[in-house]
Amino acid sequence: MRKILVIGIGAGDPDHLTLQAVKALNRAEVFFILDKGEQKADLARLRHDILERHVERPYRLVAARDPDRERAEPDYTPAVARWRSRRADLYERLIAEQVPDDGCGAFLVWGDPALYDSTLGILEEIRRHGRVEFDHEVVPGISSVSALAARHRIGLNRVGRPVQITTGRRLAEGLPDGVDDIVVMLDAHQAFARYADDPDLHLYWGAYLGTPDEILVAGKAADVADRILALRAEARARKGWIMDTYLLRRGDPAEDPPGD
Repeated sequence: MRKILVIGIGAGDPDHLTLQAVKALNRAEVFFILDKGEQKADLARLRHDILERHVERPYRLVAARDPDRERAEPDYTPAVARWRSRRADLYERLIAEQVPDDGCGAFLVWGDPALYDSTLGILEEIRRHGRVEFDHEVVPGISSVSALAARHRIGLNRVGRPVQITTGRRLAEGLPDGVDDIVVMLDAHQAFARYADDPDLHLYWGAYLGTPDEILVAGKAADVADRILALRAEARARKGWIMDTYLLRRGDPAEDPPGD
């Protein structure tokens, strides 16, 4: 039976790969690389660099154009579902045509496949179709959340208290009740800015984590929000894309240290 590997490759640094991930890379015969356009060529280039550095056996690269998202669609959930279905059709065709019955193919997933990534859900949709048989295996990776905490030298949670991981879209609806440590991903509209007047909020922000373009800012939200907005706008204009993550923390971090 075909084997499909879903390999987490970390937040941007080629050294983020685990030993398990390196072993998995060297099992695959074909790697699928999605073309996201010239503006995001850096993302494909990193994958090429990882393969050149770590794979010691012959392999094939298969590139395909990633289906476009309906970014302007106001109804978010149905738009994402349609986009994922188009991706599922593409992945199904790639697996059927490029991986022989006893072969092994791999998708290289930015960060960790279990955290705000669609690959696992798409593969399950393909399996439900029942037109292509395959088994799949998941190799975890270092997420941008882990990289953010490491670069700021902080813990994500504090003693006996929860941490919540959410999206900018959900944060825009309001700060969650009962949670004082909030990790925010996929915030295209900088929802943190609406809370910048809260004197008890601290902000730990990072963009392009693990890459030469990495940017880090930390401090009280009231003091750093405008700076982050300016840095983010400049970086996006310069590179054409941005991936950033941040932690919002209520209270004085010095008086309530991380740990358990």
